[in-house]
Amino acid sequence: MTAPMTTLKFSANLGFLWADRPLPEAIRAAHRAGFDAVECHWPYDVDPAAVTAALAETGLPMLGLNTRPGAPGETGLCALPGREAEARDAIAQAIAYAEAIGARAIHMMAGVAEGPEAQAAFLANLRHARALCPAQITLLVEPLNRHDAPGYFLRTTDQAAALLAELALPGVKLMFDCYHVGRTEGDMVQRLRALAPLLGHIQFAAVPDRGPPTGARWIMTMSSRRSPQSAGRARSGPNTAPAAPPRRASAGSGACAPDRTGQPTPATWPRAATFAPHSRAVAAPLSQAPADARATH
Repeated sequence: MTAPMTTLKFSANLGFLWADRPLPEAIRAAHRAGFDAVECHWPYDVDPAAVTAALAETGLPMLGLNTRPGAPGETGLCALPGREAEARDAIAQAIAYAEAIGARAIHMMAGVAEGPEAQAAFLANLRHARALCPAQITLLVEPLNRHDAPGYFLRTTDQAAALLAELALPGVKLMFDCYHVGRTEGDMVQRLRALAPLLGHIQFAAVPDRGPPTGARWIMTMSSRRSPQSAGRARSGPNTAPAAPPRRASAGSGACAPDRTGQPTPATWPRAATFAPHSRAVAAPLSQAPADARATH
């Protein structure tokens, strides 16, 4: 029997795109560009009422946000032993903001840590978050590659899968970033297929330069989402970066990718994203581009 096709939808990661604008204006810009949804990183300095109004005006859902990253270089708090009070304050903040704006997921940023104590801290904080969080909000964990995020607690999808198995809680899923996986784990297609039941969100970009994803490798990767296990469970899109550091850009699930100068353009990958006969991707021109993008994960 032929596996059912999955309709691909793309969301603009506003931590990267239109990052020079206030978040409500960035939401409106994403809508004008033809995105299906938006997501953000750390929106906490923006009045949630203004974000909610922009989402209502555009009809775009907010897919997710991150727990705050802690001090520079920490890249999260949730797996840091002895920092449970700070981590749980960050979790409460993320849940409250997500509820206020109707966000569908929270990325639980683990932080730079290692060892059994970090594992125990992360599991405890994930259980705490799941107990506090409304059922309609998914919690996400994401492995980051050792080159871009040295020392980050979650480093591989196998480690993340084992953690989710030990956790054994509904509503806690894997955020699969094809760029991070490709940098350290090899065949993204096979990993994506193997992990399909765990997926909550997918991000992608070219390896190793984090540029716009093009070519047969990406056709294979996104076509792999035709599996029944993944159908309807995860949204997908690119995290892309221009060549010149430290500028980075991401369409964390986006319909337009930045070019090598960092300016979003109607790139070739959205057209290539119609990988399976019934999949869909938006390829709308952007009238204005963000002036710069902020480097993060």
